[in-house]
Amino acid sequence: MTKRLDPGRRTLNRKQALDRFLAGVERRAFIIARFATRDTDEALDVVQEAMFGMIRHYAGRPEEEWGALFHTVLQSRIRDWRRRTGVRRRWRVWLARDEATGEDPLHNLPDPGSPDPAREASNHRALSALARALERLSTRQRQVFLLRAWEGLDVAQTAGAMGCSEGSVKTHYSRAVHALRESLGDHWP
Repeated sequence: MTKRLDPGRRTLNRKQALDRFLAGVERRAFIIARFATRDTDEALDVVQEAMFGMIRHYAGRPEEEWGALFHTVLQSRIRDWRRRTGVRRRWRVWLARDEATGEDPLHNLPDPGSPDPAREASNHRALSALARALERLSTRQRQVFLLRAWEGLDVAQTAGAMGCSEGSVKTHYSRAVHALRESLGDHWP
């Protein structure tokens, strides 16, 4: 005779799995949103909205689908933020928005290497160069690059998350890689 989990226990395990998934994707999602919004507080709001949307609409979906679904929701929230910001700028031009951002989240990433000062300085220069190079990419190229290279989504998942064709993903990714390779020079792996 096989044991069956009661529905309450299954729900608890599912909730714990979703909590682990969201905790694992939170920091990377914040950095993606930070690049898109160029504002720490706005990025936090976008990620929080994406997480609530993920829980509300997709918590019941299979765990294997959560990565692509979350990034679809995140990209949707980023597009919503852009639309809202565009409307605010059009209607409130007399209110100058403070473009000063807080601390760069890339500088807060834990260093898995040794505390060697020369290595830390080199890493800091490389991360700064990467951040500047990513900022120079077009929005679509940056988002495709981050979803493909950083999040590890495949072409189809990236296309689904961004709401574009697979050919468009391939084109934007190729252009982003070439631009980053050219910009980063010695820092490119």
